[in-house]
Order: sequence, then C-alpha cells, then structure tokens
Amino acid sequence: MLDVGCGPGTITSGLATRVAPGEVVGIDRAADIVDAARAALAPTGPDAEETSIRFETGDVYALEFPDGSFDVVHAHQVLQHLSDPVAALREMRRVCAPGGVVAARDADYAAMTWMPALPELDEWMRLFQTVTRTNGGEPDAGRRLLGWAQAAGFSNVVPSASVWCFATPEDRLWWGDLWADRTVSSSFGAGALEQGLADQTHLEQVAAGWRRWAAANDGWFAVLHGEILGKP
Repeated sequence: MLDVGCGPGTITSGLATRVAPGEVVGIDRAADIVDAARAALAPTGPDAEETSIRFETGDVYALEFPDGSFDVVHAHQVLQHLSDPVAALREMRRVCAPGGVVAARDADYAAMTWMPALPELDEWMRLFQTVTRTNGGEPDAGRRLLGWAQAAGFSNVVPSASVWCFATPEDRLWWGDLWADRTVSSSFGAGALEQGLADQTHLEQVAAGWRRWAAANDGWFAVLHGEILGKP
C-alpha cells in the first residue's frame, strides 16, 4: 500500500494493521514531517520488532516507483490542496497494480454545516476558501473527485460519500481546539495574513469563535466527504 500525503503517519499506521504483513509506504513532500513520522514509528526496547511501514519524501506528481508497484494507493484529504489533482490521480493510477485500487477521500467545505450559527465560523469559512483557492487548491474537492478520476483515465470508478459529526462534548472540544489552533498557528492562518485577508487580532477573534462553538451545549458540526475507489 502507498499512502500519499501521509503527514505524521497516524492514518498510515492504522492502515498497516489492516494489510499486515504487507508493506506500507507513506510519502510526504515535507522532509521534517517525514522525519517526525519515522521517529514516532521507531521501535524501542530490546524486544522491539521491525515494522512493515516505511516513510519517504516524495512528489505525488512524480512518484519514484515503477508502474504497478502497489495493490492500494491511498490519499486522505490531499487532493484538495493540489493545483493539479488530475495529474496527481494519473500518477497514482500509474503505480497501482492491475486489479488494485486507488482510494481517495476529500472534504467539501461549502457543504459543511454547523450550529450555533456563529459569525466567526462564517468568517473562518470565507478565509479558508479564499486562502486555499489563492494557493491553487480546491476546498470543495469532495464533489469533484469523480470528475477528476474520470479525467485521470479511470474507467471504473465507484463514488461515495461519508459524514463526520462533531456533537458530543469530547468531539466538540477536539474539533474546536483543532481549528482554533490552525487559525492562528498554521499555514492557513499564515496564508490569511500574507494575503492581507486578516490581521492577527482578527484571526484570534475567529479562533475564539471556534472555542465558543465547542463550549455550546447544542454545538453540532457536520463534514461531508466525497470518496472514490478507482481501478486502473
């Protein structure tokens, strides 16, 4: 299995348990993230066993693997960030073995819904959509996956959708803190500053809105995802 855009490797490790003893390779373009994934995976102790996972830096537009190298090629929340998702899917298709499958899932931001209807979250949505598109990505990727896969040459594509729902106190706390932190201290927040869409005070107000949402007893947030399973 190849996990494209593996990030810190948490999903990659979970996938590895499903395909063991098969080999899983996670790739990411950021060398520091790959190093962190390797460090988190490193076996420790005298009885530690070697793992069937390895992490490498890689470019989804030019994968350094021969044709048909993997039974499964997977990308989770990756294509939305790419300027040419069709080219990426074409390359993922190339390294997928005959009879294998390319699996992708991406959120559809415009289809997200929430309560309470806080203006800070409306502003978060506006900022995220603008920053992502200015950077060449497509935040509403979920609804486009089927068309992208068809354009990439897949003749057999199974489309589907799934939903995340954050409504329990524990889930709201996790989701609200995640986006509050991302708003002020991630590439998203930095992009909003660089593009002149907000200043730091404005971002902090949006982050405070996320924490206010998380604290609301009736807080509810749904994320719609598009999904595809494509066969070469």
